[in-house]
This record gives sequence, C-alpha cells and structure tokens, in this order.
Amino acid sequence: MNTDTAAIAAIDAATRELQLPQIRADAQRLADTAQREHVTYLAFLAEILGLELDARSERRKQRRVHEAHFPRIKRLDTFDLDAAPTINPATIATLAAGSYLDAGDPVVLLGDSGTGKTHLLIALGIAACEQGRRVRYVTAAQLVNELVEAADERKLSRLVTRYGRLDLLCLDELGYVQLDTRGAELLFQIITEREEKNSIAVASNLPFSEWGNIIGDPRLVAAIIDRVTFNAHIIETGTDSYRLRSTRTNRRRKP
Repeated sequence: MNTDTAAIAAIDAATRELQLPQIRADAQRLADTAQREHVTYLAFLAEILGLELDARSERRKQRRVHEAHFPRIKRLDTFDLDAAPTINPATIATLAAGSYLDAGDPVVLLGDSGTGKTHLLIALGIAACEQGRRVRYVTAAQLVNELVEAADERKLSRLVTRYGRLDLLCLDELGYVQLDTRGAELLFQIITEREEKNSIAVASNLPFSEWGNIIGDPRLVAAIIDRVTFNAHIIETGTDSYRLRSTRTNRRRKP
C-alpha cells in the first residue's frame, strides 16, 4: 500500500471518529491543490479547518431553520417592497440586522390578508436562525391548542419555560380564530414569560382596536396589547392584497 493511499484511509477513519465530514469529503482535493500551488503545511491546515468550520456553521443554520417549523421558506430579499408602500425599507433593514433580538423588543405586523405579513414574519425568523438564534414559528390557534393540551396533562410549566427560552417566537394568524378565555389566558402566560427578555413577532389581520373581537375579556386583551407593543417595532402592511393583485395581473396577461 502506497503512502498516499494509507494516508487517505487514515484520514477517512479519523474524520469519521471526530465527526469532520467536510474534511473527509475535501481532503484529497485540497491536498492536490495545495501540492500544485506549493501551499505551506500551515496554510493547508488553516484552509481545511476553515472549510469544516464553514460547513458546520451552515449545518447549524439549517438545523435552526428546521427546528423552527416554518411552513415554507421566505426571505427578506425576496419581499417586494415596491408593492408595499406602507413599509419603510429602513425598518426592514434594521430588523434584519437583529439588534431588536438583543434588546428583547417585540415586532408587530398588522395588515389585511395577502399583504405580506406571513412572508415578513417567516423571513425575520429565518434571518434570526441564520444568526444562530433559537426560533419557533407557530400560529395562534396551534399555540393555544398546544398549551391547553399541556395544561390538561399537567405539563404546562415545562412548555411555558421552553417557549420562554426561545430567542424569537413568531406568532402568526392572531385574529383569524377567536380564543376562549382559557386559551387567551394561556397565551398571555407565554407573552408574559417573554416580556422584556426575549422577542416575540406577532402577525395579525386586525388592528389593535379589534383584538377584543377575538379575546373576550377586556382586561386581558388590554394586558396583551400592552405587552406586545411596549418598545415594539410596529409595521403596517396595508390593505391591498399582493396575492389578489398578482392573480388579476396574471389573468389579464393570459390570451
């Protein structure tokens, strides 16, 4: 067995044991390049270790996105700001940088159906994941159902703590389903657990003045609004449905 063949076998075994899949995949290619370009041993070592670190960082981002349970992938750079004149691009750029997460500030997205609330909510969540943050996406109805089930099984405290530890909770569709008193109280527990510590991003089709239509207790709805608006970044996506406008445009283009 020649030296190179033995070395490749040893590298394969060692990288499997050390869980370094990128080095295992690219060691031969990088070694050939280093030899051809007369790269020093130290430069070769730095390059191959850097490649493994980059790959590990990318896998970590992908894992964060997977664990967040987004219904689909949406990114900030694919959001059509020209079609949303009520949204300030500078606000989106500021949020993309993620400083609001360090401060634990809320984000509230208000607007009619089809105006881009969910796109922005998911995109902010994915941006946070790619910054190494722990994120979870959930609709208001899903979260309340999960909390009720946990309460019935005497696991509520554990679930509230788990949601409290997230760097960003993306709460979608607040306003589409009416919440009974118990469900609203449980939701309030989650919001209170995160208050001024970790960010929550809420998307709703209703203005604040109409949140009482989905949460019957006036004192409770006032307390929830108070907590999600304190130091909040409030974005109004408008009333003109982008989806409906696109559908009409496509129909007119068809022969």
